[in-house]
Amino acid sequence: MPLIGVFQNFFNNGHERTVKAKKNILGLLFLKGTSIAISFLLVPLTIHYINPTQYGIWLTLGSIIGWFSYFDVGFGHGLRNKFAEALANSNAKEARIYVSTTYFSMSAIMGVVLVLFLAINPFLNWANILNADQNMSSELGVLALIVFVFFCIQFIFQLIGTIMTANHDPAKASLIQTLGSLISLIIIFILTKTTQGSLLYLGIVLSTVPVVVLGAATLWFFTASYKQYAPSIKFFRFQYIKDLLGLGIQFFIINISVLIMLNTDNIVITQLLGPEKVTVFNVTYKLFTMISMVYIIIGTPLWSAYTEAYTKGDFNWIKNTLKATQKVWGVLTGLTVIILIISPWFFELWLGDSVQVPFSLSIAMSTYVVGYIWMNIYTFLLNGLGKIRLQLYVSISAGIIYIPLVIILGKVWGLEGITYLSTFFFVTTGIIYSIQVKKLINNSAEGIWGR
Repeated sequence: MPLIGVFQNFFNNGHERTVKAKKNILGLLFLKGTSIAISFLLVPLTIHYINPTQYGIWLTLGSIIGWFSYFDVGFGHGLRNKFAEALANSNAKEARIYVSTTYFSMSAIMGVVLVLFLAINPFLNWANILNADQNMSSELGVLALIVFVFFCIQFIFQLIGTIMTANHDPAKASLIQTLGSLISLIIIFILTKTTQGSLLYLGIVLSTVPVVVLGAATLWFFTASYKQYAPSIKFFRFQYIKDLLGLGIQFFIINISVLIMLNTDNIVITQLLGPEKVTVFNVTYKLFTMISMVYIIIGTPLWSAYTEAYTKGDFNWIKNTLKATQKVWGVLTGLTVIILIISPWFFELWLGDSVQVPFSLSIAMSTYVVGYIWMNIYTFLLNGLGKIRLQLYVSISAGIIYIPLVIILGKVWGLEGITYLSTFFFVTTGIIYSIQVKKLINNSAEGIWGR
């Protein structure tokens, strides 16, 4: 009983904003933990259903399609901040205007993108793009078409998660994702028992299930607890597009730069080292980024909480929360070292002989995760405050020089070189952003540091 009392006291005491963040973090820890467990079950299941090379092809195709996730031109991030600001000011009507304007604008954008893809897809040789056997060219073309169509639909449906997160309900958004992952796992397990390995079947399941779940969730929440914010053509305001994109377009450019640093790795690896190395890289990535996922869980509710605190001028809360996240980084760094030590035994237990992961890659990936979390301590805060002009310039510079460097290091040092390059950029940008945050908190930010 005393332990339960301490637990309840921790989650119910403190500032209302802090209490809400704690409860969301607890819910996210459970749901993301479940999602991580599902993903770890899904990897060996998928590899044995097809094979490591085809799994690498699937991962690379997913990375390419993922590029188009940035075609929202910043609407998603703009909606997240503007919706949170409208709620902080108790303006439900304006919140609904932002929601409606975003939904209809995004539908138009994705409609155009889909038409363009349908026009060029017949002329693309996906076997060459993915460095796969030419005999797979026809199958890969069909697979790319299916994946892209459902991706465009998912792109619109997933806005419900953005709205929930902005409303300090990220746990509900995570629940939707977890349900989609669980259903996908069940269906793929059934496929392994009833069909021969098929990359096409795999792609159909992993593309359609999330869309169905998100669509059902969108309908449910917009007819229930989020009914007052449901998108309606009556609340579409063309003039609000500029308001959304004023901040959103900067997020868009930043995301393009991040895309270059994160999503091009699979392309470079498959072209330089082969699709099977994509599998090696990604299973290592999946293990170690489990640690960074813990910080993402913490940072997700804090983003909108930072926005609310900044809107209301509550700088003491911002300072105290920043100190707490820095302590969390120290704990997670120690946990990363533990994961590194046990990684050889874990990979053997998890994957058996199907995939061999060199320990040198595990070392590189551990530094990647520590640097990534360090950077995100400050990017979550800066994003919440809307002070992203410096981040914009730094991201553009990093994106420009990343591709030639990653190709050189990939040729010379293989998977480890590619990983260490990302670590270098994470640490460097994290230091720059930490300086900006310190200036902002001390009210000494001038020029680019305060924008």
